[in-house]
Amino acid sequence: MSEAAEPEGVAAARRQAAAADRVVVKAGTNSLTDADSNLDDAKLDKLVDDVEDLLARGKQVLLVSSGAVGAGQGRVDQPTNTVEEAQALSTVGQSHLMHRYTESFGRHDRKVAQLLLTEHDLENPERFTNFRNTVETLLDWGIVPIVNENDAVATEEIRIGDNDMISASVAVGVDADLLVTLTDVGGVYTANPKENDDAERIEAVGRNYDQVERLIEDSAGDQFGGIRTKVEGARDVSEHGLPAIIAESTAPDVLDRIAEAESVGTIFVPINGDDDE
Repeated sequence: MSEAAEPEGVAAARRQAAAADRVVVKAGTNSLTDADSNLDDAKLDKLVDDVEDLLARGKQVLLVSSGAVGAGQGRVDQPTNTVEEAQALSTVGQSHLMHRYTESFGRHDRKVAQLLLTEHDLENPERFTNFRNTVETLLDWGIVPIVNENDAVATEEIRIGDNDMISASVAVGVDADLLVTLTDVGGVYTANPKENDDAERIEAVGRNYDQVERLIEDSAGDQFGGIRTKVEGARDVSEHGLPAIIAESTAPDVLDRIAEAESVGTIFVPINGDDDE
């Protein structure tokens, strides 16, 4: 599958990703919670340490973080059978999530800021200009912006996990140089790796996008369905000339290895108006 993307283009995309000055890192719920869907302190600390690897290189990082509902479940013993219950849990969990990020980044003497968004904030030019100006100021101050969807009011987002698309929109809108989506699998595969031991990692997506899209439609189930929006978000970013990478959050030094141009996860080769389709 990976040979469908030109080797030279893949190598160039990895070098472009390594040279990125401004990086959007998106961490999914499974990258932050345990098997019982509660916030996992060890996973969160590992994510923060990986982000610190990029910051220590002088890069700017925006973190798009899921996990508010999971953090809420760890604090309140209540069911989540309805959207309304999940929304309520998110309001409990969001403050706890930010508290843990504040503590964890504090180990590196880093400060963080919270920004809650919906698609309306991204689509409205005035709202997005305000968001972007705030982000630029925070980055100038050396503060890590942590973005999450506003689950309490965004019912569609809470149903489809729209942080994947929010992260792509943010990456393009704030002129980032790279989008890294961290998940609980090692990238995009030829089949669902949780169910099929023969599933192979797809190293790169370029001209083979349509084929990859069909493979995902065939293999994505309840456990693997979230890969659809991750692939869509990565493709959107690549269509704006930026590399995007989907990688495993638990992989050792995952962000540092990306900054070293190593073959990590699945890279989406930027499309620059040529015949990549």
